[in-house]
Amino acid sequence: MSPRPDVTNERKTQILNAAEDIFSQKGFDGARMEDIAGETGVSKGTLYLYFKSKDELIFAILDRMFQREFKQFEDLEKQSTSAIDTIWKMIDLISKDIVGLIRIIPIVYQFLALAFRNKFVQAALKKYINHYLDILTPIIQQGIDSGEFRAVDAREVSIAMGAIIEGTLLLWVYDRTIVDPEKNIQAGIKILMDGILTEK
Repeated sequence: MSPRPDVTNERKTQILNAAEDIFSQKGFDGARMEDIAGETGVSKGTLYLYFKSKDELIFAILDRMFQREFKQFEDLEKQSTSAIDTIWKMIDLISKDIVGLIRIIPIVYQFLALAFRNKFVQAALKKYINHYLDILTPIIQQGIDSGEFRAVDAREVSIAMGAIIEGTLLLWVYDRTIVDPEKNIQAGIKILMDGILTEK
């Protein structure tokens, strides 16, 4: 029996990138493992050594999207800056990520559609939104405690920020001629931040 090949991070990354392309083109339902194997340049058998099912691939893509962003946010938290500066650095990262991930936005909305009927996707998205709130809410609270922000509900502000980001992306899906995700997300966050900043 041939030895099982090493499962390398490099190969996994290649497979995930290929899967993103195939899912963007054909959707989750229309894509086949054979399509992803062909796009990656490996056999179907080799593909199954890395990911046992299409669902496992879907969750891996979702996890990769969120984990990279969370790592960037957590690194920002460690820097000694004001709350408003930290928020704007986070928004800058999100904006740049969105520009880089435009090609897989269709996948993001397929995740949302799956969440209505797939309890595992629903649980994953719930975990990620709560992680996002757990990172952002203390930053808002720091701004309140330091006097940068008015005495508002930090969690509600965090939810509003998330709504601006997700809502802008949804509007972009509706009509790409009137919405610029990077520009409009930053404009929306500025309006929100201006509303909670204390007067100087």
